[in-house]
Amino acid sequence: MTMSVMLVSLLFVGISFLVSARLKSKFNKYSQMPLTSRLTGQQVAEKMLRDNGIYDVKVQSVEGFLSDHYNPTDKTVNLSPEVFHGASVAAAAVAAHECGHAVQHATAYQWLTMRSKLVPVVQFSSNIVQWVLLAGVIAINTFPPLLLIGIGLFAMTTIFSVITLPVEFDASKRALAWLNTTNITRGEEHGGATDALKWAAMTYVVAALASIATLVQYVLIFLGNRDRD
Repeated sequence: MTMSVMLVSLLFVGISFLVSARLKSKFNKYSQMPLTSRLTGQQVAEKMLRDNGIYDVKVQSVEGFLSDHYNPTDKTVNLSPEVFHGASVAAAAVAAHECGHAVQHATAYQWLTMRSKLVPVVQFSSNIVQWVLLAGVIAINTFPPLLLIGIGLFAMTTIFSVITLPVEFDASKRALAWLNTTNITRGEEHGGATDALKWAAMTYVVAALASIATLVQYVLIFLGNRDRD
């Protein structure tokens, strides 16, 4: 790994740490803000699914802090204990967001469909890409195509990160619109839900920018070596 790539990586590690810390702070803050409706995250999720005509998705609790996610493979909305049992603004926002993904799946939202198709490719590339890139940089003077292969593999993960952005923003948009329409979050509560989901989305923005910046660095390394030839 060259110095420039290392510096870019360290920069985004720092930014990612700050954003993650801010997200945890926001989640803790809005976890202390009770919902007027007194619905738990589980109840919010189940109601949103029903309101959207979805009856084949199961809402369940999983271990971990902020481990919430929607699994399209087995059609489950998986909520962390704080969200599943919590009757707070944060719990409602996160639960509704994950159900937003379930709605996307049920309506064949194009960006989610595209991301799902990339999952097998990304799973394969993510297991070997760092080793291929490292070997490519080391062997750049003797076998430049190896670095190019690594760049191609890393490009797949970058594309996946970029496609994730509209998926996440749309899920939050659906969640907030539904929370507002149903009056599950009211006034200051809705502002808190919006703020919490905004910071959750920022983690994906940082990840996408870090991936793009790193990809550009490796491309420049490859092109710089060609210019020396």
